[in-house]
Amino acid sequence: MTSLSDAELDALVEQAIVDAYDEHEQHAAFHCLLEEHLIVPFQTTVLGVEVTVTKIDLSPDGEIVGICTRGKHRQAIGILDLPLPTPRPAGAE
Repeated sequence: MTSLSDAELDALVEQAIVDAYDEHEQHAAFHCLLEEHLIVPFQTTVLGVEVTVTKIDLSPDGEIVGICTRGKHRQAIGILDLPLPTPRPAGAE
């Protein structure tokens, strides 16, 4: 996957938040966009341990999180703190 230019990123952001009026609505809009386009599940490594990202969700305080599982364990990790694997999953841009 190639990197997106600043203009391409700006266009994606604008598309995501076009109808959002405040920060809460912007988070919800990004969440919906990720939920629609980011293909899950995918594998990644968190603190040296392989986990499966099973879904994208909103935390109670409105943060976008990836729900990571390993065996019977489950952990929500902020999407900005979640390392993406190489190659990136479809929709990761």
